[in-house]
Amino acid sequence: MTFGALALTASCAMAAQHLASVDKAGIDNSIPAGEDFYRHVNNGWMQAHPLTDEYSRYGMFNVLNDEAEKNVKDIVLHLGESNPQKGTNAYKVWTLYSQAMDSVRRNNEGNAPIRAHLKKIENTPHEGMEDLFLWMHGNYSSPFFQAGPMENLVNSNEYAMYVSGGSLGMGDRDYYLLNDKDNTRIRNAYKKLITDQMVNAGYSKKDAKRIMKNVMKIETALADSTWTREESRNIPAMYNPRTFAQLKELYPHINWDRFFIETMGIESPDNVIVTELKTVKQADNLMASLTDREIKDYYLWKYVAQAAPYLSDKFTDTAFEFSKVMSGVKQQRPRWKRSLATAEGLLGEAVGQLYVEKYFPESSKEQMLELVNNLKHALGKHIIDLPWMSTDTKMKAMEKLNAFTVKIGYPDKWKDYSAMEIDEALPLYENVHNAQMWHQKETYAKWGKPVDKTEWGMTPQTVNAYYSPLANEIVFPAAILQAPFFNPEATDAENYGGIGVVIGHEMSHGFDDQGCNFDAKGNMVNWWTDEDAKAFKDLTKGLADQFDKIEILPGLMANGEYTLGENIGDQGGLRVSHTAFLDSQKAKGVDIESKDALIDGFTPEQVFYLNYANIWATNIRDAEKRNLTIGDVHSLAENRVNVTLRNITPFLKAFGIKPGDKLYLSPEEQVVIW
Repeated sequence: MTFGALALTASCAMAAQHLASVDKAGIDNSIPAGEDFYRHVNNGWMQAHPLTDEYSRYGMFNVLNDEAEKNVKDIVLHLGESNPQKGTNAYKVWTLYSQAMDSVRRNNEGNAPIRAHLKKIENTPHEGMEDLFLWMHGNYSSPFFQAGPMENLVNSNEYAMYVSGGSLGMGDRDYYLLNDKDNTRIRNAYKKLITDQMVNAGYSKKDAKRIMKNVMKIETALADSTWTREESRNIPAMYNPRTFAQLKELYPHINWDRFFIETMGIESPDNVIVTELKTVKQADNLMASLTDREIKDYYLWKYVAQAAPYLSDKFTDTAFEFSKVMSGVKQQRPRWKRSLATAEGLLGEAVGQLYVEKYFPESSKEQMLELVNNLKHALGKHIIDLPWMSTDTKMKAMEKLNAFTVKIGYPDKWKDYSAMEIDEALPLYENVHNAQMWHQKETYAKWGKPVDKTEWGMTPQTVNAYYSPLANEIVFPAAILQAPFFNPEATDAENYGGIGVVIGHEMSHGFDDQGCNFDAKGNMVNWWTDEDAKAFKDLTKGLADQFDKIEILPGLMANGEYTLGENIGDQGGLRVSHTAFLDSQKAKGVDIESKDALIDGFTPEQVFYLNYANIWATNIRDAEKRNLTIGDVHSLAENRVNVTLRNITPFLKAFGIKPGDKLYLSPEEQVVIW
């Protein structure tokens, strides 16, 4: 197989090359590369970028996100200056932004925008409790459980109806169930949040405390039945198809006929998929056993919690006090950033279309496509050379790799927001609710139709990337295609160590512990032999064990099983992009071991790994370390560098890391998956 090497530098000649994405001055040679490569590369940057009160963590992703936010702000302000016509996307974006900025109006309104609905909840008689439940589900939140259409795990071209466990106010079950010092501290802060917000909503302190106690009773019961973080990664365990008759038999205290007709506007489905059987059972039991007062108090909090971000400063300031405890952040984000988030969260592609027109050169998309092809070729070589995988499974893996869909920059088809109702005469909260109802209607309208594979799960102005197993696609929004990830003026080594690793990372997700469950068409099909599946599981356990040994804070260990997919992605991305980089240099006739190939005194391979570490430069508070370790499937930045790179022999060789150095792992100890 032949492939075209991407010309990322201005010339193939051996003219002097200089670092463009990596800041040489930030490298701290007082910290040996073999002891702590993360700080060896990033210590200078970390010292130059101390955390401000606004951030619980700040890294290269935040640098790019700040730039994207400034660009989007400029776009939105220009929309306002154009006096946009009512009904246009420009009017809707500007109205949401300007209303979010108008704290004077919202503070004058106070809790007025929600009073009528709080009274509706309070005044519902016993015989109307089922109606109230359906009204809540159809309009304002998903109390007790969640339901809706999503791609069918076993047939990704069609939608299936899913019923899942309800969301928890604190996110993770441990905050409710563990009684150690930190979880108790966070739980007490959450109790205070509920109490204070209900006072803001107009309740007496006594009633607010009663509401809080009932909410904690219900959410703790739901948490007790919720999957652990590790269980939540078991995709096949989520596939529990049931007929509609079986659904009604399993959960008899929910009027399922009315539920689907009145909350989604669809006829009762013939079949549903219940993702967490015991969690939904707990919800059904609670709905049957709780008093009306307990249920109403739960609804009151669910309603107020979803409305709070769009009400007065009393509500947003109270919510921020809880954020301070969770993440350690000391100051709210500037109002303009929060206001942009409101507009973008509801009209993301309308903003994204303008962002792409102004800030994304088409040449970047062309270069990325060629780079992706190089990475696909390199991953194919890795698959074929795997010593632990049989030929039959390799052929299936290659079939999946060759079927990857690649999306770069922006969607080919933009969302049509014309039916979304936004009116400057309404309070911000009502406009936000109308926009949310538009999105909900859009989701429910998918039922009975084939899956639209052109849809994007991120906006173009998002600094991130993703892999979708159900679509078997890798997606790179425009905003991530900036330095230090991607820079047309940088050396090949930097770009392959930056965006190349990101591409390889997303490709590797197709073959991580979750992606491996899906075939080339995005269907949950077992394409592994038993022997290969066992070999893969043994290898992934070895990688999980490496991360399990990392102590994040005193008494808090990293969770190798929970972060396994991302750790596989990091390792795979590094290996595959390194191979693609070597192939690209060979195709250009570049001898990377020659003195002429040095880049500001570094070998190209060193620069490759320097920029990988560089993209993870981050300062972070201890509270946020704890928060992320509990609730995020990604390892902390320093471990994505140090722990992952220990398994990469070319890295060890590039920096002369030898036995006795902290980062050294012998070939026998290294875990090599893809």
